[in-house]
Amino acid sequence: MHADLSPVIAATAQWLTRAFPASGGALACVLCEVQARQAVTVAARLRYPTAMDAALLGMAGPGGSGRLDWVTGADAALGDDRDAQAWRTWVDEVVASWAACLLTDPVLADRAVTALAEGSRTSGPPAEFRRLLAPDGSDRDAAALLRHPDLLAPVAGLHQDQLLDRLNPGRALIA
Repeated sequence: MHADLSPVIAATAQWLTRAFPASGGALACVLCEVQARQAVTVAARLRYPTAMDAALLGMAGPGGSGRLDWVTGADAALGDDRDAQAWRTWVDEVVASWAACLLTDPVLADRAVTALAEGSRTSGPPAEFRRLLAPDGSDRDAAALLRHPDLLAPVAGLHQDQLLDRLNPGRALIA
């Protein structure tokens, strides 16, 4: 089922790492990409939890990066490069927003991974999300922009309430 989400995961992670690039060389780029991919994977699996959800996403498409580009100011830098536009059609705005929330809030990231693990036979958080849940100094240095709460706030704020509802359905609203 998760393989059906791979185009959305790849495109959304790429969008995040282009919008909030790594600080440093090649290793930093890889560490930043891994963290983005882990956050996007968790967000996508939460957003599209069933095979039917993934199939509907494949038929309808995720919507693209247009609004995200506008919110971050990336739309001005795109120009008319049509090759750069093709992968952007597979970016999912809600998944990017949820991933931004997870990257900037360790408690929320832990809750999200725990929600994914519910119903599975494993104990504790899956090792595949270690860099998201417990980044070391190298991870934090590489993804300084990607994990900066102030920089990601416009993206995270787009759909944060939906993520909170997904992780805690029926929560009492605070007025």
